[in-house]
Amino acid sequence: MTHKIILDTDPGIDDAQAIFFAFQSPDIEVLGLTTVYGNVPVSMSAQNALTLCELANQDIPVTKGVGMPWVGPESGYAHFVHGDDGFGNINVEPSKRELDPRSSAQFIVDMARQHPGEITLVAVGPLGNLALALRLEPQLPKLIKDVKIMGGAAFVPGNVTPVAEANIWNDAFAADIVFSADWDITMFGLDVTNSAPFSPEFVDKLAEVNPVLGGFVQKSSQFYIDFYSQNREDRVCFFHDAMPLAYLVNPDLFELTEGHIRVATDSLNKGQTAVAPIGSTASPLWLEAKKIKVATKVNHPQLEKLYIDTYAL
Repeated sequence: MTHKIILDTDPGIDDAQAIFFAFQSPDIEVLGLTTVYGNVPVSMSAQNALTLCELANQDIPVTKGVGMPWVGPESGYAHFVHGDDGFGNINVEPSKRELDPRSSAQFIVDMARQHPGEITLVAVGPLGNLALALRLEPQLPKLIKDVKIMGGAAFVPGNVTPVAEANIWNDAFAADIVFSADWDITMFGLDVTNSAPFSPEFVDKLAEVNPVLGGFVQKSSQFYIDFYSQNREDRVCFFHDAMPLAYLVNPDLFELTEGHIRVATDSLNKGQTAVAPIGSTASPLWLEAKKIKVATKVNHPQLEKLYIDTYAL
């Protein structure tokens, strides 16, 4: 079965790896890339998405979305992780393609109305576009098949604060809206993404099997690997964003836990995604909270094989 998806993204090095995986997979049909601020400002995010589409020879809509958190000041961005250009400072030639004139939120709503019950939203950045789409179309959860989110940290520490992961921390109020909506959500947070470090040999293999797309990932990832290898004896990186896409292709690779989620928006705990597993509490405040599924384990060797095999297609 082919999965129709809209990929909501903030490219970003691991976003690039995820986007190329989605383009290469015969089991995924990408209807469009909706961009959001996060790793980089939204204008750069949109430009980078156009560039990735051109590199992959994919003629699909790319939209520019929200550039600010739902509440609070502009983000500080993650150039120290992804480089000044979002691609590890490799000076890639930017695409001259044009953006779709619609906002990211409007595109999501339009596609959901056009393909009711068929689309999976895969969100791998802050959740402002999804929150705004819910405001534009309150019936959106009835029109969307399901939602896969790379973000959060249910049972492990955060990577921005002791309790918060970057995507959720970047727009906690939007995340609260999205996680409270009445649609089927599976969360791929640091619980699973940090459990699967990738060696430099992994990106070398991607380049070997796919010199264009894999070669881009290999080249851009050197900056990314340098960041993740600080204070470690081994050189590693973490490709967070492709995991929800891998789940669509082969869900048997993952173990999931179901629970009730609360997203914190107070200043101290902003962005915390606290999850109470089913049966772990009798508190009404938790039992009334939205139920989601959380990925907690992945078969790392098989996941790596899936990425390489898909890039080789």
